Amino acid sequence: MRFKLTIEYDGGKFSGWQRLPGETTVQGALEDAVEKLTGTRSDVIGAGRTDSGVHATAQVAHVDIEKPFDAFRLSEALNAHLRPHAIAVLEAEEAAPDFHARFSAVKRAYNYQIINRRAPLAIDAGHAWRVSRPLDVAAMDAAAMWLRGEHDFTTFRDTHCQAKSPVKTLDIAEVEGADDQVICHFEARSFLHRQVRSMVGTLVEVGLGRMSIAEFGEALFAADRARCGPVAPADGLYLVRVDY
Repeated sequence: MRFKLTIEYDGGKFSGWQRLPGETTVQGALEDAVEKLTGTRSDVIGAGRTDSGVHATAQVAHVDIEKPFDAFRLSEALNAHLRPHAIAVLEAEEAAPDFHARFSAVKRAYNYQIINRRAPLAIDAGHAWRVSRPLDVAAMDAAAMWLRGEHDFTTFRDTHCQAKSPVKTLDIAEVEGADDQVICHFEARSFLHRQVRSMVGTLVEVGLGRMSIAEFGEALFAADRARCGPVAPADGLYLVRVDY
C-alpha cells in the first residue's frame, strides 16, 4: 500500500530533509519510525528536500507499506515512534500506486518570516530572521513583482544547485507586513536550490534602501550570481503547501 503523508517539522533540529550518514535528518527519522513499526526499511520520499534549519508546516511524502494498514492508525503509530523528534505526521492517506510526492506535485508554496525590530528574539529565535533596521515593505513588494512569471533565475541560484536549467516560473511572489512581522510568499511548480532564501536576502536589500526597485529587476535579468544580495538565513523559511 502506498500512503501520502503530510508532515510538520522544526528544521532547526535536523541536518535537512535528506538522509545523511551520521546525521539526524527528517527523512532518516521517518524511515526509522517506519522500520520500527513494520520491521522493514522503506524509502520515505518527500516533495522537497529542505535544507538544514528550514521548517515545514505541510511537507508531503509518500511511503510504501507491505502489509495492510489503516491510514489513521498509521499516522498515530508513526507519531508514537517519532518521539522525541520535532516531527509530526499530520495526516496519512492511502494513495494511488503511481502517486509520487515529488514528481506528481504541480505547485509548492513557501513563506519566509522576518521580524523587523531592534530587540532580540526570545520566542521566535530559530524560527524567523530578525532584521533590526526598519524595512520598507511596500518597496520590497514592488520589487517582488519582477520575480513573477518565467525567468532565468541564475542570479538567485546557489552555486551548488544541480538543476538542469535555471529557468523557473513563479506564480506568486509578494511581501506583506503587519506590525513587526514581514512575510514573503512564493509559489511555483519547483524552485532552484536556495532560490527563495537568495530572493529574500536581496529583497531585504531593497527594504533597507541599499538597492532600488529598478536595480532589483536589473539584478534578476543580469542572470549573474554576483548580483545576488546576502542569502537569508534558513531560520525563517517554511514549506507551507504542496499541491497535486
